[in-house]
Amino acid sequence: MNTRKKNLGAFIFCIPGLLILAIFVYFPLIENIIYSFQGFSLSSTSKEFVGLDNYKELFSDPIIWQSIKNNVLYAVISIIFQVMFGLVIAAILEDKVFRKSERFFQTIFFIPTLLSLTVVCLLFEFIYNPQMGLLNSFFEAVGLDGLTRIWLGTRDTAMLSIIAVSQWQSFGYITMLFIVAIQKIPSDLYEAAIVDGAGKIRRFFTITCPMVKQMFFVTMVLTVSGAFTVFNEPYILTGGGPGTATMVLSLHMYQTGFVKNRMGYASAIAMLIFVITAVLSSVQFFSFGTGKEERE
Repeated sequence: MNTRKKNLGAFIFCIPGLLILAIFVYFPLIENIIYSFQGFSLSSTSKEFVGLDNYKELFSDPIIWQSIKNNVLYAVISIIFQVMFGLVIAAILEDKVFRKSERFFQTIFFIPTLLSLTVVCLLFEFIYNPQMGLLNSFFEAVGLDGLTRIWLGTRDTAMLSIIAVSQWQSFGYITMLFIVAIQKIPSDLYEAAIVDGAGKIRRFFTITCPMVKQMFFVTMVLTVSGAFTVFNEPYILTGGGPGTATMVLSLHMYQTGFVKNRMGYASAIAMLIFVITAVLSSVQFFSFGTGKEERE
């Protein structure tokens, strides 16, 4: 009887959270699924059922494939720079050599994360300016005039320039997550490895990497999901241009729904984003495990 009362009490405490999830997550998701099979605009008084027409158009839309290509590039660079390089930097900052100046470097790396993304994009818009931007001015000052570019106006450099903005802002956050994870590793493991004659590189691969496995999973999910839902950077810096060189799925969804006024097709694009992020997150979840087996 007491067990039932405890379970009932726990369930009652869960009700507010379940209601919030139902109202703001599950209900909109179900509604969007329904909308993706319909054709309508923002001013429509009725919605026309079009079946799978939106999804047929989705897979024949060249902008969709260009957007997926850009999102994949975004994800790959984010994994390499933010996750892998972030783990290396976190391990270096936690080394005894940097202990005295650790707080200083942590602050320096984390400051960009605190800035508004709009402010960051406007800052880099000035840096990339072809006439008076800091980047081209620097190349001219050191005699590397051949490296100057119209960074946001050239197809070859526009997407990479946008990705660089995101890496600069998010790198510190991912690094701090790894620092927290490394600080939780028992020092006895490192001391035993030193006694056995293991060098810093060997200790990194045999102790640090395995012990931060779960944080590696968290950061992978954050970066990959963020890469396939990125919107602000391409919207503010290029608007998807030049042409569709910097178009991403979320921006294409926005332009389709609110500029071209095709809400049904935009809902189908939203479902594509949801499926991609859900599948990738699930793959990462089953690849890295839940951590229960390690605790057991």
